[in-house]
Amino acid sequence: MLHGLGQGPESWKGMLEMLPNGANILCPDLFADCPEPVYDRLYQTVCQICEACCGPVHLGGLSLGAVLALDYALHHPEKTASLLLIAPQYRTPTGLLRLQNAVFHLLPERAFRESGLTKRAMLRLSGSMEKLDLSEMLGTLKCPALIVCGERDRANRRAARELADRLPAELHWIGGSGHTVNTEAPEALARAAEIFWKREGVF
Repeated sequence: MLHGLGQGPESWKGMLEMLPNGANILCPDLFADCPEPVYDRLYQTVCQICEACCGPVHLGGLSLGAVLALDYALHHPEKTASLLLIAPQYRTPTGLLRLQNAVFHLLPERAFRESGLTKRAMLRLSGSMEKLDLSEMLGTLKCPALIVCGERDRANRRAARELADRLPAELHWIGGSGHTVNTEAPEALARAAEIFWKREGVF
């Protein structure tokens, strides 16, 4: 499970506690060895993690983590058993990105402390994703996929619907949750993930 921007491995704790005992789920820290990351470096980190696993992986992530998971699955179908994509995008919404970066520029450095990245690193990472677009490859995805999105996540609801139609994939809404479903509604996320993963033979 790949965490989102401004999160770390601990963001999955609530969800993991709700899953069956013995669930073998790896939650890497994407920024641990990459203090000033750009998208391509993070993607290579994901590739190394997945290649170190025996056999195909059941891969998932939230937001940035979901984009990385989808990107990996599209380029490495033989290594991907299933996808759990939470609050995903498949191409960068440039208008939203520019608005986000404008807000980042106005924020003081201390506002970024909990994200694990500096203000400069956050802006650099955002900029490195400006031209990201996986649209043309979506039709090549072969593995089962579950898309999860919070009903109050206005920035990602449209992309979630479009992605579910284009893959195709199952779409599941989490009532009352915003963007960070893994911390806002971990129990509901765990229920959806468990049903999906049991069907795919994870448990």
